[in-house]
Amino acid sequence: MIDKNLIRNIVESQLDDTSIFLVDAIVKPGNVIVVELDSEKGISIDDCASLSRKIEASLNRDEEDFELEVGSAGTTSPFKILRQYQKNIGNEVEVLSKDGRKLFGILKEANEASFTLTITKKVKPEGAKRKIDVEEDLVFAYDEVKYTKYQIRFK
Repeated sequence: MIDKNLIRNIVESQLDDTSIFLVDAIVKPGNVIVVELDSEKGISIDDCASLSRKIEASLNRDEEDFELEVGSAGTTSPFKILRQYQKNIGNEVEVLSKDGRKLFGILKEANEASFTLTITKKVKPEGAKRKIDVEEDLVFAYDEVKYTKYQIRFK
């Protein structure tokens, strides 16, 4: 079976001088290699095809046959790495916490340990007749959430 770390090293060496970054590399049974990419600016089919050719050139099918899929992380795919969180700062995201809360808000910041989500909730001040919108920052450690993903809204 082809080593996942070998694939990661090949991909990362090819992406060094680009805005594209590796999200995940998986080697499934039967040597099915799946490479998932992301970028600050988006990824074209040509980017994927070019990287696919470079990976194939680095591996020897005579030694070990394989199937290769190279693609971009989907717009609605859950974030897997810190760089995806950082790329989406300022965007609306959906967070499903491990305690079952589904939250929508603006991704405010992200670092190695946690990320901050700014949510808007309606609160009725004492003595007021109507509720008002109040923003609240919630900090999550990455292991406290099942997923975080970009939220698409059509207005």
